[in-house]
Amino acid sequence: MPAALPNQFQPITEENAALLDRLTESLDHGGLWWLSGYAAGLARGRTAPAAALATAASEATTAPQLTIVYGSQTGNAKRQAEALSAQVESAGFGVRLLRADAYPLRELKNERHLVIVISTQGDGDPPDDARAFVEFVAGKRAPKLPDLRYSVLALGDSSYPQFCAIGRQLDERLAELGARRWFARGDADLDIETVASPWMATALAAAREALKPQVPLATVTPLRPHAQTAASIYSRDHPFPAEMLVNQRITGRGNRRTTLDKDVRHVELSLEGSGLKYEPGDALGVWPVNPPRLVDALLATLQLDGDAGISQGDQTLPLREWLSTKREITRLSRPFLVRHAERAGAAALDAILAANDTAALADLLANRQLIDLLRDYPAAWNADDFVAALRPLVPRLFSIASSPRLVGEEVHLTVAHVEYAVEGDIDPRWGTASNFLARSDGGATIPVFIERNERFRLPDDASRDIILIGPGTGVAPFRAFVQERAETGASGRNWLFFGNPHAHSDFLYQLEWQDALKSGALHRLDLAFSRDQAHKIYVQDRLRERGADVYEWLQSGAHLYVCGDATRMAKDVHAALLDIIASHGGKSADEAGDYLNELQAQGRYARDVY
Repeated sequence: MPAALPNQFQPITEENAALLDRLTESLDHGGLWWLSGYAAGLARGRTAPAAALATAASEATTAPQLTIVYGSQTGNAKRQAEALSAQVESAGFGVRLLRADAYPLRELKNERHLVIVISTQGDGDPPDDARAFVEFVAGKRAPKLPDLRYSVLALGDSSYPQFCAIGRQLDERLAELGARRWFARGDADLDIETVASPWMATALAAAREALKPQVPLATVTPLRPHAQTAASIYSRDHPFPAEMLVNQRITGRGNRRTTLDKDVRHVELSLEGSGLKYEPGDALGVWPVNPPRLVDALLATLQLDGDAGISQGDQTLPLREWLSTKREITRLSRPFLVRHAERAGAAALDAILAANDTAALADLLANRQLIDLLRDYPAAWNADDFVAALRPLVPRLFSIASSPRLVGEEVHLTVAHVEYAVEGDIDPRWGTASNFLARSDGGATIPVFIERNERFRLPDDASRDIILIGPGTGVAPFRAFVQERAETGASGRNWLFFGNPHAHSDFLYQLEWQDALKSGALHRLDLAFSRDQAHKIYVQDRLRERGADVYEWLQSGAHLYVCGDATRMAKDVHAALLDIIASHGGKSADEAGDYLNELQAQGRYARDVY
């Protein structure tokens, strides 16, 4: 039982309680502390309101505060930043959490305690939501920061040579600007928690030591819980077993230079009974199972028993199960290369690693799989060490290709089945999740969850025009966008740029786009089939051809979206947009860059690239 209130403190009436509940419903953590200061000021002899406001402002701003800035492409950095923010807040310290593109850059010079959680994309690129933040910190406008204490949690994928490059660059640049490292940077691979968890523990300990706890001005007991929207019980860590309804190939034959044809699937899954909700622009997470033939090949190559029980942590499973559902076996990583090189004693492999040959390492990581490494550079592995050396299997994200307003409790995907031949091997090489989906028949269950993408949303103003650039399977979210705009009766125009190698075999959703043009759901469609003529034509070429109209749409308030390959296409499209803005807007290269950055800051230039 709570202690009795002193006689001079009388309970408030039910009417006042209702008013207070309405007042505090929309306040965040900082707002509630401010309000407590205001109330305390009034309690001090019924201080006049102006004095109470001053007291509240003083007590809310004098306590040190931790600022957490995150840049996230797929949601991992956001999750880690939110978790740290919750821990710091629960410990009673002031904290504010901001996405990098919402952070007021002018405030950097006044920061005292800053944590940055940021991922690296592709070949050393920042997340889209952090591009302007990274450019500012790296640029000439960045202020000197002698009073700042900071730390960085860098997220990356060691399958790429530029592992955690953006986090490392920010860490080094802040030091150059005179800031002091509060505690050491963490570089997290796909098994994020192994680095993030101890790093967060260090961050919380540092916050306890450096930040002055906010003194509670009053003990506040919630009068009643706020109504919460019912949420699904299914999540990333507890996926929903979605039934496969449709698994249809939508590409033709004879469209590849290798012995295997390109295989793009239209997949439909049932979410009935899951409670999962999504919006156009979101992604579907899929927990895959590795290709069984590849698991067999690994066991045979290493001469290991798939039925042998292997213990890792508190879990014991047969080796075959570890390799099928718990470990990455289609992607190489630098840490595994280092460990394997120690066992193999291969001079060629040692030379690549020792010389830090970025080009050779990039080629090895991009074009060879685990089975290739084990066969090219034989070495003895026992089962326990092998499982421990491999990275955990992580879910794959697919852009959702449907609007729930049209398809109800279903979710549609457009999946390119990664499958290619290797000389001298009867077995192809496969992608993990794409092969899992491709080999799943109707009625099979697929473990899934929704990954929200707030940065990739249709305009709130349905009268705004939209320009959609999505070659290949990058067209997936734009199928959802067009469906949504048609279902909601949006008055804005929709313009799609689509490209692929061949019109006769690779024109994904051709009939749907043609019907959309006839119905008025799609207003313009520009196509680029790169190999249907002597010279190659790509979507960026079509953009330049239509440059005057593209610029006119942008000047009139259009929103611009890009989806697809980050390594080449997205960069080429970005360069084409800069050219269009400079040429048709009469701007310098720097001004064109500022123009695009401003579009991004306004939420009018969004990319979903991978």
